[in-house]
Amino acid sequence: MSKKDDLIPATPSEKEYNETAEANAVEIFDRDEPFELFASWLQDAKKKEINDANAMALATADADGLPDVRMVLLKDVDAEGFVFYTNLESAKGEQLAENSKAALCFHWKSLRRQVRVRGPIEPVSADEADAYFNSRARDSRIGAWASKQSRPLESRFALEKAVAREAARFGLGEVPRPQHWSGYRLKPVSIEFWRDRPFRLHDRMTFRRQDFSSPWSITRLYP
Repeated sequence: MSKKDDLIPATPSEKEYNETAEANAVEIFDRDEPFELFASWLQDAKKKEINDANAMALATADADGLPDVRMVLLKDVDAEGFVFYTNLESAKGEQLAENSKAALCFHWKSLRRQVRVRGPIEPVSADEADAYFNSRARDSRIGAWASKQSRPLESRFALEKAVAREAARFGLGEVPRPQHWSGYRLKPVSIEFWRDRPFRLHDRMTFRRQDFSSPWSITRLYP
């Protein structure tokens, strides 16, 4: 067996497919409003995922259209959209300034489910950003001041020195939100729900709308 074969998982056996069929026998596309369905799936994920059920892949593109993707954490979701926070001077912040559209992907392996989201991005309000920033651990708030996210770092010691400098600067006082740190809200025009079914005959259902004020249309898709 080659080293490549050791890295790539084998195709599931018929027995494994049948076990998946039993686990996924219950109908779960039981809502006609995507945010209600997402909230239900996220609650299921919180019970099953070992770490970070709110983790999501965030895909952006730069001014040349070259895509980029990384994992971030969902920090709020409601009918207005999906919220995450970052350093605005990071690569993702610069890309969103150039192209204010993005996509998200949640993958809950333990549930064999996935949700994909696409739409325009807008900044959260200053009040929202302040409220979330102030809820973070103090060391995380100091880190937001110390880290020049996505820019070259000469050594780990340089980062630790920057953290120590900012910690001394704020002392025992409040650590305010830096102007270069805030959040974004993805306002979806497409949300696709997917779950694993045997023999690659997966379930897929997509909610789409022309713009944020339009009603959702619902379409089941071939796997």
